[in-house]
Amino acid sequence: MERTLSIIKPDGVKKNVVGDIIGRFEKNGLRVAAMKKIWLSKEEAKGFYIVHKERPFYDSLTDFMSEGPIVVMVLEGENAIAKNREIMGATNPANALPGTIRKDHAENVERNTVHGSDSPESACFEISYFFSMLEIL
Repeated sequence: MERTLSIIKPDGVKKNVVGDIIGRFEKNGLRVAAMKKIWLSKEEAKGFYIVHKERPFYDSLTDFMSEGPIVVMVLEGENAIAKNREIMGATNPANALPGTIRKDHAENVERNTVHGSDSPESACFEISYFFSMLEIL
């Protein structure tokens, strides 16, 4: 059993596609072990995306992630990290396969509706950024 962090970003929440996205995860064998809706401050977004601090998109990404509510989830299941990333689709929705979340709901490479951990190490950091062990059931 593997766990991963999934975020429905402000554009996904604003478009009211939260239920559709959660349904896609569940239909593909992932279980929601924890979930909450929050609104990140700019500083909290910077802390979460600290690995991208030196990248040119860091400021615009953290602005975007703090512009409205997000839904953060811990998903679990067999190969949860890879499965979540497959369901999300390519980071750039123009390159995403039909039927993926990003192909169906994302606007562009930055406003791409969802985030998912890319490795067990990032999943560990990202899950603990948003959830205590008491919140994961």
